[in-house]
Amino acid sequence: MDLLSTIKGSLLERFFPEGWDLKKIDRCCSNPPEDIIQRQKWWNDDFKPVSCETIEEFNIKMGHEIALEILNTYKQQRKLILILPVGPMGMYKWTVYFLKEWNITCRHVYGFNMDEWSDIEGNTLPASNPGAFQNAMESAFYGPLENLTIPENQRNFATKKSLPLYPEKISELKKKDAKIVLVFGIGRVFHIAFWEPHFAAEFKDVEEWKKQQYRIGAKLHPLTIEQNAITSFKSRTTLVPCFANTIGPGIFLMADRIIGGCDGSLGRGMMWQGMSLWVTLRYSPDIWVPSSFMPTLPGRLFFLKELAGPLIAECN
Repeated sequence: MDLLSTIKGSLLERFFPEGWDLKKIDRCCSNPPEDIIQRQKWWNDDFKPVSCETIEEFNIKMGHEIALEILNTYKQQRKLILILPVGPMGMYKWTVYFLKEWNITCRHVYGFNMDEWSDIEGNTLPASNPGAFQNAMESAFYGPLENLTIPENQRNFATKKSLPLYPEKISELKKKDAKIVLVFGIGRVFHIAFWEPHFAAEFKDVEEWKKQQYRIGAKLHPLTIEQNAITSFKSRTTLVPCFANTIGPGIFLMADRIIGGCDGSLGRGMMWQGMSLWVTLRYSPDIWVPSSFMPTLPGRLFFLKELAGPLIAECN
């Protein structure tokens, strides 16, 4: 007996996004761990999943990858647009470490936070709030860079006022040959930023979906809320906002290169991100699974080896 055979008549029947093919999701997760890096026909020729044995290796490699983009564009005298997440986070201290070792300034870099907690109207937490993504970025990345940091007027946060300006700002920088690098994690429901799968129901086709640049006060899926209760709020679901401001596919699919990370292991054999990783790599592009578009772009997706499974039942 399993979920697929018992879902009819259960509370889960209307819980999952209507466009999910649960049998297909299950097939994605049924592959042996060693096949996780097996190339699929829809992957970009320059897309590569990178397995990491430990969280330390993951953080160092991902941080080094971000630092290299900053270094290379600095040498090329080219502007760099970094679209940045708050999750994963451990790579930022290593990005800072490498840039300080190399003494590379970030004056040519423009940071765009991809999302921020909000209420239904898009009002965000004060920047000083410990739960605010702006606070997290200032503490983990911008502040520790000290004199090498990204200038304050080149840091963009997904507030109700600032997020609608992202498309024009990015467009103007692109006219000056700026490179766009998307740094991202993958949500429990396969979101990129807070662009949730159920948004797909609003659009007539994939082309209309791809044009969506941002959303103010985006309604979050319950699994997204619970994921963040576990990973960021010490299990206190009541503290997690139900809405967020977020970029959409009209921005995250513009990336010239991607640097992704899946580090969702909880220890003692428990995890929350194994399914998210496998489905991202194997589902094939589908607007009901936003992360499924990531392998169509050039870049790397770093992941903890244990997330590859095998994804089988185990009591812990």
